[in-house]
Amino acid sequence: IHAVRSDWGQARYPIVPGHEMIGRVLAAGNAVTKFKVGDIAGVGCMVDSCRVCENCQADREQVCLNGTTFTYDSPDKRGTAPVTYGGYSDKIVVTEHFAIRIPPGVDLAATAPLLCAGITTFSPMQHWRVEGGQRVGVIGLGGLGHMAVKLAVARKADVTIFTTTPGKVADAKLLGTREAVLWNDEAAMRRVAKRFDFLISTLPE
Repeated sequence: IHAVRSDWGQARYPIVPGHEMIGRVLAAGNAVTKFKVGDIAGVGCMVDSCRVCENCQADREQVCLNGTTFTYDSPDKRGTAPVTYGGYSDKIVVTEHFAIRIPPGVDLAATAPLLCAGITTFSPMQHWRVEGGQRVGVIGLGGLGHMAVKLAVARKADVTIFTTTPGKVADAKLLGTREAVLWNDEAAMRRVAKRFDFLISTLPE
C-alpha cells in the first residue's frame, strides 16, 4: 500500500506489488538446476542481484553494490518490462538463486508469509539464539507480530505480546502467548518491566 501510494518515494506507474509469492514453475532456462516445470517455488522480496560484489558474496544481496532487483517497482535488468511486477501479476521471472523449493503437500497460503514476515522475524531470533525458557516480548501483533509470536512459541520461549488493540488480546492467547499487555495499562507495563531476555519490535518506524 505504501509503495502504491508513493509514500516511500515516487512509484513508477503502473505498479504491481507483491513480495510473498508462491507459484508453479511454468518454464525454466537451460542453465536452471534447482527447478523443473511443475515444481512449486517461493520468492521473497528480491529477484536478482549481481552476486559478485562484496555484499552479495557475504549473503547481503539486499544491499548489492551494483543494485538489487526487488520483486516490484524495481528497474528490471533482465526482463522485457522497464520495471519488475510483483506477486499480484500473472507471472514473474526470477533468477533461481532467489527462489526456494516449496515441498509438495504444504499449505501454500500459510507458507507464503514465511517468505517475508517469517524470515524478518526468524533472522534475529536465530542470530541471538532464542531458545526455550527465555522470556520474549513481541511489540505489535500485525503481520510481523503474528509470525514473531508463532516462531518464538515454537522455540518454547515464554512469550508476551504488547499491543494497543484490546481486541488482539484474545488472538495473542490463541497463538500461545503467556500474556498480552496493552500499552495504556501502566500497572501491567510496570509489572513486566525488566522481565525480558529478548524484545522484538514489529512496529513501523
